[in-house]
Amino acid sequence: MKKFLIVGLGNIGAEYAETRHNIGFKVVEALAHKHEQSFETQKLGDLATVKIKGRSLLLLKPSTYMNLSGKAVLYWMEKEKIPLENILVVTDDIHLPFGSIRLKAKGSDGGHNGLKDIQEKLNTVQYNRYRFGVGADFGAGRQVDYVLGEWSTEEREKLKERLEKSTSLIESFALAGLARTMNQFNNS
Repeated sequence: MKKFLIVGLGNIGAEYAETRHNIGFKVVEALAHKHEQSFETQKLGDLATVKIKGRSLLLLKPSTYMNLSGKAVLYWMEKEKIPLENILVVTDDIHLPFGSIRLKAKGSDGGHNGLKDIQEKLNTVQYNRYRFGVGADFGAGRQVDYVLGEWSTEEREKLKERLEKSTSLIESFALAGLARTMNQFNNS
């Protein structure tokens, strides 16, 4: 069975649950819910497994806090013997308008500390990432407050549809591959 590691980035704790920075957690939670799976606390994170057409998707919510996410990614990648090309990291992106989808095979950390740590621990920028746009509706020096702030009422209303789109994207990544999924979902 072909294995994938789908990592949703976020911070543990109730105070972060509904923040923009935790969209990675929200996305993997939505996928687990869709397939009627639940998360269990394990080493360095909460995990759930979703099986789709001969593929096994290990969903990971690191418990290391955002800035140390690489430790959990590396541990589960090595433990489960998942190749780098079968990893997908789901993260928030302030450089994209709310709800925008960008799937990429590699790239810079874009100033995102979670991606920066993953890049350092894996010693490469060659890993797949799914950037979920959270917008940049903040003034100078207010970025941290914004990403750690909760969704607006308008965003919350649109989030359900965006989470459904996100689960379809991840399933497509596992079943159809990166290139076809990028063609189908980027800019949707």
